[in-house]
Amino acid sequence: MSTAHWLFGDQLGPHFLAPGADGPDPDATVVMIEARSVLRRRRFHRAKAHLVLSAMRHRAAELGDRVRYIRCETYREGLLRAVGDGPLTVHHPTSHAALRFVRSLGTVTVLPARGYLTPLADFRAWADGHGGGHLRQEDFYRWVRRGHDLLMDGDTPAGGRWNHDHDNREPPPRGTRSLGAPAPYRPREDHIDEEVRHDLDRWEHDGLVSFVGRDGPRRFPASRREALAALRRFIGYRLAGFGPHEDAMLSHDPVMSHSLLSSSLNLGLLHPAECVERAEDAWRSGHAPVNSVEGFVRQIAGWREYVWQLYWYFGDDYRHADALRHRAPLPDWFLDLDADAVTARCLATTLAQVRDTGWTHHIPRLMLLGSYGLQRGWDPRALTDWFHRCFVDGYDWVMLPNVVGMSQYADGGRMTTKPYTSGGAYINRMSDFCGACAYRPADRVGERACPYTAGYWAFLHRHRSRLEHNQRMAQAVRGLDRLGDLDEVLRQDRERGHAPP
Repeated sequence: MSTAHWLFGDQLGPHFLAPGADGPDPDATVVMIEARSVLRRRRFHRAKAHLVLSAMRHRAAELGDRVRYIRCETYREGLLRAVGDGPLTVHHPTSHAALRFVRSLGTVTVLPARGYLTPLADFRAWADGHGGGHLRQEDFYRWVRRGHDLLMDGDTPAGGRWNHDHDNREPPPRGTRSLGAPAPYRPREDHIDEEVRHDLDRWEHDGLVSFVGRDGPRRFPASRREALAALRRFIGYRLAGFGPHEDAMLSHDPVMSHSLLSSSLNLGLLHPAECVERAEDAWRSGHAPVNSVEGFVRQIAGWREYVWQLYWYFGDDYRHADALRHRAPLPDWFLDLDADAVTARCLATTLAQVRDTGWTHHIPRLMLLGSYGLQRGWDPRALTDWFHRCFVDGYDWVMLPNVVGMSQYADGGRMTTKPYTSGGAYINRMSDFCGACAYRPADRVGERACPYTAGYWAFLHRHRSRLEHNQRMAQAVRGLDRLGDLDEVLRQDRERGHAPP
């Protein structure tokens, strides 16, 4: 008799049920558990809750009689109803908490992780071989490309260079509201979405759960069929224009040429290998330039894979890293996604995008949301939780390294070589936000002082003793000595405090 197999809500693609030495029994009954306690414990974005439940229920509908789909209060209750005390297999979960839980169940066998390019053991061997301390994404990325023969011509990187960032960091075209890229794939809701929305409305009305953000028509795939359609749409129509402006921001074009595939990858609906292989095929067939393809491949085979591996390599204690001793609580206007309370156009626009869709691309996340929190000394653990709850593609493994390591520099440089923050000049160069803003990017003090410019200098001053020895930050820190109005900058920044900028 075959052993039943448990599918978590982020293991929804066919590769999680493929049989093999590290897979479930070929005819295994599939167990899926919709535990409402997950939504009760934390205040998730409404669109995220909708997407996850819709994706789970779509997968259950595909599996038909093979699945035991349990709706209940807790996972323990669901397992008892599904298999009693019988044996169960499950692929390695995607969070430390989930892994601890399944390992505490004596009847559950944990199978190797699926849905990633590199086995965890292989990365650990690579990282240990590099000293395990300051691991750099660029070194890892090249190792992955060689190991998977990805965008390679023999021993040489395709296009003659490993890194095409120089071609992929152009500011947005001046005087335009949009890049004019073909529209991304948009799914059509069905009766399952209607059922999910009805359930969420009822639970919220009854006071059982509470959400932030808005739940408009679903924007992201909830099934394998939809995810493949989104991938085809991106590769065929949007990939060619992706590279040059991938770090740019436009107030009226939040999507630009980005793929919008992160939620599908993180739900397990797509496998990273099929995404990067199709992108490489587009370059080799002459349908996309190498800089755009390399930029997309870097995001998936480089950064996404690197973040997944570091999450496990650094361990669960990594979430407590706080090298900068930032302890300030997140203000209510930020927690509630109250974009209307914010004057700074860049932050208000980005917060509104999160409120309305549960998504922004990586530069607003890092250089607007994350940078603002870093400058204000917000608690990195609380900010990690906020990103996890408020983004449709947010999971603990995604957000912990991205926020603690990349965005907030709370690990003191284990993951990145410098803090990623800037004044208004960077925002002005890479976006169209500043022209119509009430603040001026060059002003440090006064009514029109840009909160990012003042916050940048206040941050450098606060951490001068640490950052002046950082090769990539030393010149910026020395700039403090040239500010004749530094005392006024610091005073004004303190007075602004937690008020919306």
